[in-house]
Amino acid sequence: MDLRQLKYFVQIAENNSFSRAAEVLRIAQPSLSQQMKNLEQDLGAELLVRHARGVALTEKGQQLYDHAMRILQEVERARDVVQASTLTPSGRVSVGLPTSAGRGLSLPLIRAMREACPNVTIHLVEAMTSFLDEYLQQGRLDVCLLYNHKPFEHVAWTEMIAEDLMAITTPGHPIAAGDAIPLEQLSAYPLVVPGRPNVLRAVMERSAALKDLEIYAIDCDSLPAIGRMVREEGAVAVMPHFAFSEEIRSGLMTAVAITEPTPSWRLSVVVSQRSMNVRGSEAVARCLAQVIADMVDAGDWRARLLART
Repeated sequence: MDLRQLKYFVQIAENNSFSRAAEVLRIAQPSLSQQMKNLEQDLGAELLVRHARGVALTEKGQQLYDHAMRILQEVERARDVVQASTLTPSGRVSVGLPTSAGRGLSLPLIRAMREACPNVTIHLVEAMTSFLDEYLQQGRLDVCLLYNHKPFEHVAWTEMIAEDLMAITTPGHPIAAGDAIPLEQLSAYPLVVPGRPNVLRAVMERSAALKDLEIYAIDCDSLPAIGRMVREEGAVAVMPHFAFSEEIRSGLMTAVAITEPTPSWRLSVVVSQRSMNVRGSEAVARCLAQVIADMVDAGDWRARLLART
């Protein structure tokens, strides 16, 4: 059994097909079949079962797949560690972006990294902040942008910006007639917000509690779904301006400031000190911080800059 056979086996398992795996691997299907036959003979176990729709893993095959994935991931990490020891940042870095920032930030970050660190490959992961926080603590992410970051061990962080939450709706909605709306008036409407324990939800509930108000919340953890509810159902969402900046610029949506009080949060660039690619992660964090600062300075991100790195 060797690494090449494990790579072949993983491709077959993930594609459920010898032919599709052969296309991905760019090898002849008979050669691929022979490699799997040799692997099964070496292990003394049947790993794959052919059926009308392709192939399926046997119980032994599933066991090997789980081990093979870990082995191949460790090989990739070993490569990153060696590459990270060179003077030039290189290797793979996993970057977590919250959903409300991911759409507007992803492309500028990719472009900036391509220019500043062409030898670093970034793997972007978009999720709600609570999941990103968990992934970072588990070591599944190297760098994250987090809202209202709570410090924990083995990370370093830099607070970057403070961002206000706003009422997002269509231009024809009654609340769109003004530039701002007090939270007490806004609470009369059902508000589309992420469900607990999302940071945005917690910020809104704390702001409402200051005025002894209750919020009627429509839970939705999908940014695209929130956008459709606003555009097609006339709903009112609470999000930062940046989350729907494209739709606001095009006139499909409008953002109304929330006052008395104004709910806000702070965004931090967080770096795992357990990263297998320390040099690469630090380079990505610096680039991410600079991209954010540049976007705020240019007016592309409606926020207040707190720090520069």
